[in-house]
Amino acid sequence: MSAIDGLPPLREVIASHDLSAKKSLGQNFLLDLNLTAKIARQAGDLSGMDVLEIGPGPGGLTRGLLAEGARKVLAIEKDTRCLPALAEIAGAYPDRLEVISGDALQIDPLAHLTPPIAICANLPYNVGTELLVRWLTPEDWPPFWQTLTLMFQREVAERIVAQPGSKAYGRLAVLAQWRTEARIVLSLPPGAFTPPPKVSSAVMHLRALPEPRFPAERAALERVVAAAFNQRRKMLRAALKGLAPDIEDRLEAAGIAPTERAEQVSLEQFCALARALA
Repeated sequence: MSAIDGLPPLREVIASHDLSAKKSLGQNFLLDLNLTAKIARQAGDLSGMDVLEIGPGPGGLTRGLLAEGARKVLAIEKDTRCLPALAEIAGAYPDRLEVISGDALQIDPLAHLTPPIAICANLPYNVGTELLVRWLTPEDWPPFWQTLTLMFQREVAERIVAQPGSKAYGRLAVLAQWRTEARIVLSLPPGAFTPPPKVSSAVMHLRALPEPRFPAERAALERVVAAAFNQRRKMLRAALKGLAPDIEDRLEAAGIAPTERAEQVSLEQFCALARALA
């Protein structure tokens, strides 16, 4: 018996359903149910929340979220081999787990969930960053979710919380810190997973701010940040020259020296530049 519910240990689940992790799907399974419950707890009090989980695999984190009291979990899984194992969890938690077979990039979670909503996932490595950017950049803010509790490669997590002046600082840091309070809450070594990835992992917790930290038009900010960091070794007057013929004047209006490079520019300055270009 497992420590958190009456279902079998995950190693037995994986063996009985022949669930070897697929590299093509970015899969690395967490088999320690104490650890998956610990990750679920990083999401905070889930008792009045619906939770969206992407890529549940054999359901270790799913079980943690349900055991921690989530009102409902919507689990979106692309790998059909995992569906029988997830169906067993749904049977143990009647009316609290809905499993959808499909691509998380194509499914509207609001058709299945009722706010308040948290997102909690051990994201597949191959779509993790794309999903995060999508959740950070809706046109309307606040978004449909209140918090994100997500596992990434450690390097990606460090990019999300990076500060100006560091090599890790870039587009992800600006987009995440503009609209959320982001922090690393847990680190995991490769040996925590089956099979062990080549890199360490980290769990991030991002809380949606009621309003962005500084005013800016979302599309303008995204455009500026993408252009600036796409050629991060160039001075900004060169990297951004395609955005406006008088880019040096606009940089100076935003309080940025045209000779600066992207990694030296603060979030507040990027927002000022987005306003100057909007």
